[in-house]
Amino acid sequence: MKKRTVLISGASIAGPTLAFWLHRFGFEVTVVERADVLRLGGQNIDVRDEAQKIVRLMGLEDKIKAANTGELGVRFVDKNDTIKAEFPKGVSSFGTTELEILRGDLAQILFDATKENVTYIFGDQIIALDQDENKVDVTFKMAAKQSFDLVIAADGIRSTTRTLMFGNEPVIKYIGVYCSYLTIPRIETDTKWAYWYNAPGSRVINTRPDNEGTTRASFSFLSPDNGYEKLDLAEQKEILKQKFADAGWQAPRVLAAMEMANDVYLDGISQVKAPRWTTGRCAIVGDAAYCPTPMTGMGASLSIIGAYILAGELSRTADHKEAFAAYEKILRPYVEDIQNLPPGVPWIAHPKSKLGIALFNGVLGIVSSKAVKKVGKLFSGKKKKEVKEKIKLPQYS
Repeated sequence: MKKRTVLISGASIAGPTLAFWLHRFGFEVTVVERADVLRLGGQNIDVRDEAQKIVRLMGLEDKIKAANTGELGVRFVDKNDTIKAEFPKGVSSFGTTELEILRGDLAQILFDATKENVTYIFGDQIIALDQDENKVDVTFKMAAKQSFDLVIAADGIRSTTRTLMFGNEPVIKYIGVYCSYLTIPRIETDTKWAYWYNAPGSRVINTRPDNEGTTRASFSFLSPDNGYEKLDLAEQKEILKQKFADAGWQAPRVLAAMEMANDVYLDGISQVKAPRWTTGRCAIVGDAAYCPTPMTGMGASLSIIGAYILAGELSRTADHKEAFAAYEKILRPYVEDIQNLPPGVPWIAHPKSKLGIALFNGVLGIVSSKAVKKVGKLFSGKKKKEVKEKIKLPQYS
């Protein structure tokens, strides 16, 4: 019997995860990636909840653990570097998790797990799609035209392949905060803890350890949608200098390192709201379909979960329409729950005044206090309470 052929656009997290499971379920898979090589680098992400169960099924959990950043937890500090609150690894839903890893390291692990069984095309992209009842004709920028049974876009929040499939139907919803990420040299006073600092004017600076001898840093600030992501790098750096010149704490260090950094990235934090994830023989998955924002801590995990369910449903039936419908039915309530940000996000984490910052740090200090932890243990019993599944993963043969 002829294998069904699938083309996936994007070789970051969702794409290779989908490729892994499709190959396991008997599909012939090709992945096209716009970059000339696998895109490494990037900031700290984590694999949590049901996504951790999926990477365990893939036989990759130990490899992800081995590539751990070593982060011990998150410390909230003031301008004098005084610790106001501390959340050790594993004690809070928004802090450091067991599987904390650099985005590029996870992408490498997923690529290594699929490269022998999946065809990868680097340095190319899809520029046109023409589908009928039986196939999808794909025009590439570089390679010769080919036909596939199915085409899946997994190429990120600003997916060009998604636009070819759905036009402007999916909406990118800006949530009111810009964030810039970069890698900076490690200094002697850096530790294995992540640090969070609030500056007046709704500004935040983060530093986080990595496993490469450097430090990952980020700036974030509340702002109207000013289109900063469309500016060139020099203009973006100038905006960051203006925004954080007087921020205090480690702002001078990070701004100075920014001048030499080769991975500065600035974008508006946004969610993707798509009324449908499939059309004909085409579908979207991961951030291209339902980016939840880094504020949720679920971007990578949701990509892994979505890819697993999409591949699994396609394995259950030869009717792609039936599989696509099941994919949406199972996953959409979970996605909507994750995208439903708690009240006050992101404003509550970006207080504007010194008083607001003092209140923010004060509340976090109470929450993280040993006294509260002890009280919590009294109500949790001797045995660790089992966490209720937010989504029940289907079992696919």
